[in-house]
Amino acid sequence: MSPLDQTARRDGGRIVAALAAAFRDLDLAEEAYAEACARAAAVWPAAPPLDPAAWLYATARRCALDMIRRRNVRCRSAPEPPAPQPSAEDALTSDDRLIPDERLRLIFVCCHPAVAPESRAALTLRLVCGLSVAEIARAFLVAEPAMFQRLTRAKKKIAEAGVSFEVPGPEAWPERMAAVLSTLEVAYARAHEDAAGSGPHAGYAREMLDLTAVLADLAPSEPEALAFAALVRFAEARRPARLDVDGAMVPLADQDPKRWNRALIADGDALLRRAAQLNRPGPRQLRAALHGAWALRRSLAEPPPWETLLALYDLLLDAGYDPFVRLNRAVVLAEVAGPAAALAEVEALDAGRLDAFQPYHAVKADLLARLGRVEEASNAYDRALEMAPGEAERRWLIRRRSFMASAD
Repeated sequence: MSPLDQTARRDGGRIVAALAAAFRDLDLAEEAYAEACARAAAVWPAAPPLDPAAWLYATARRCALDMIRRRNVRCRSAPEPPAPQPSAEDALTSDDRLIPDERLRLIFVCCHPAVAPESRAALTLRLVCGLSVAEIARAFLVAEPAMFQRLTRAKKKIAEAGVSFEVPGPEAWPERMAAVLSTLEVAYARAHEDAAGSGPHAGYAREMLDLTAVLADLAPSEPEALAFAALVRFAEARRPARLDVDGAMVPLADQDPKRWNRALIADGDALLRRAAQLNRPGPRQLRAALHGAWALRRSLAEPPPWETLLALYDLLLDAGYDPFVRLNRAVVLAEVAGPAAALAEVEALDAGRLDAFQPYHAVKADLLARLGRVEEASNAYDRALEMAPGEAERRWLIRRRSFMASAD
């Protein structure tokens, strides 16, 4: 991976958020950042900077100022000489090289009530988290052109409404909190599904610990914010046990609980207890409780809490239909009622909507294999592998497919 790719994956969202906060213009922030990346691609191979993120940020700021200057010139119909292109040394010695982390502010901006509810999380994932339009479309199970139009309308609405680029006061948080949390959930899911931490969004897993801590401090009376902060801690606590010696993913039921981070689990437990004490139950508290139930396990000698997990998934479904919840529930149901019952649940899902969702094919493949339907399972494994899963997930799928074939 090139230095530019590494920097863009690690710091792109932070840079775009800082630019948007500085210039109060979402399109300008994206355009300036893209121009800075193009300049970096031309300059860095011959003269790599000492601080790549600082170079991108300072260069993008200058690009944004150039764009504003050109707009003003066009309005006045008078020529103006262009500013000289900065060198890597110019950027590194600039006072602008320190990048402010404005992501939480921009998340609240994108989740303003002026933006359509179905667009708030999507816009934030694009600007703050750097997800592509295709990735966001898959996350929300919509067509890519429709998602592109949705994002375009949302940015236009923010510009037309004159939305303030500031974190609003506490009185405005309730109307934005659901969208803020939905955004963070999808961003974290993209990072968490990559067990090896080798994908483009892996950095958000660690950063989400910080973002959710800030959010929990800002909104200590919001139980769903506390619960999501707890969920992130429970899930990140398991990271040390998520890979085997060959670099393949280890399913949750097979992870050694002795390798889990007990300090993070204790933090998550405290946050979830605080949420429960507010006596306003919600779906994120149930999701955090699912992770918390796993965290009670201390060794592989203790059986997984399948019955408890199934009851929690049933409560989640009572709160509203969610195909992702039903898919995860099917995994648990297979352990409680057998793979045939679980497969019936999976086959009742909308295959058209879930066809682009890789875990859907992986779960279906495993259930078919357990029922001895080898040819169908092989096709499902192949479909899951076609969707370019992370390296750890790819190794696990190949292993499972090979084991099934050898056992046949």
